[in-house]
Amino acid sequence: MTIYKSIIKPIFDILAASIGLLLLFPVFAVTWIILMFKNNGKAFFYQERPGKNERIFKIIKFKTMNDKTDSHGELLPAQQRLTKTGIFIRKYSLDEIPQLLNVIKGDMSLIGPRPLLIKYLLVYNDEQKKRHLIKPGITGWAQVNGRNAISWDLKFEYDIWYVKNISLILDIKILFLTIYKVFKKDGINSVEDNIMPDFTGTKTN
Repeated sequence: MTIYKSIIKPIFDILAASIGLLLLFPVFAVTWIILMFKNNGKAFFYQERPGKNERIFKIIKFKTMNDKTDSHGELLPAQQRLTKTGIFIRKYSLDEIPQLLNVIKGDMSLIGPRPLLIKYLLVYNDEQKKRHLIKPGITGWAQVNGRNAISWDLKFEYDIWYVKNISLILDIKILFLTIYKVFKKDGINSVEDNIMPDFTGTKTN
């Protein structure tokens, strides 16, 4: 497992992400053009996220929300800012395609715990922090076992299980399950399901 995790997996990530970006370039280009028109020239969404060993990097995704604010200048709730185009893009996980660039850069892996918000670092318990022992992924064990249809605690249980059980066979299984679930649109039943509430921590350590 050590050889796979430290040598084979990183090499596979870069090769697969490069090939994937080439194959998906027509979809990437069309989505980029559409969002440029729909979002006033802003096709991409950038945000700082914690990666391996909690090192901060900037994730890139297709922008699926507008920047509308309330009378006080604060952004409206996510549900109100998600556009019709954004709903379609999320439905088929097209917003994740730009993250292949993060994989090529070495910030992410194809498979691993999803990179979450920096503020969650303050409320993880000791076990949950173990999700940062490896690079975050575009997809992962939690995503193929419920995605946003499961609780935060169960997500973290799946993440930690993956960290402890990384293998070539498991990664291949996750890749095929991801492709299957994207086409089936499994784990996203509505706009509300697709936008998880903030994680505020667990009561037990």
